Amino acid sequence: MEKFLVDLPLTGEYLTTVRLTTGGLCALVGFDVDAAEDYKVCVTESLLILKRNGYTRASIAFEVGEALACNVCGAEKSGKQEDSIEDEISRALLAALVGEVEFIKDSDGAVKSIAFAG
Repeated sequence: MEKFLVDLPLTGEYLTTVRLTTGGLCALVGFDVDAAEDYKVCVTESLLILKRNGYTRASIAFEVGEALACNVCGAEKSGKQEDSIEDEISRALLAALVGEVEFIKDSDGAVKSIAFAG
């Protein structure tokens, strides 16, 4: 398996770049258009969850092989955590699109890391 790492600030202009990168990796492992779009949504929703949980940066580790695995981890927490129904919607969307998703929380109870595969 090959690893592809991305470290980025959680701002809008970088989310588009991550979607394009994710789409390229999906093509590399042979995802069809619909599966690639679902995977891009999962990566974007994971980043939004971290942002709403107070993180200002994130690291994404893709593992590319016969499948594509992804671990999205928050970094540089600002301390501003939003209580939002949007997190519940994002979690449900992730579960519906990729099935098994692992959410790891930090000591404050905020989501720190999200891992899934496709």
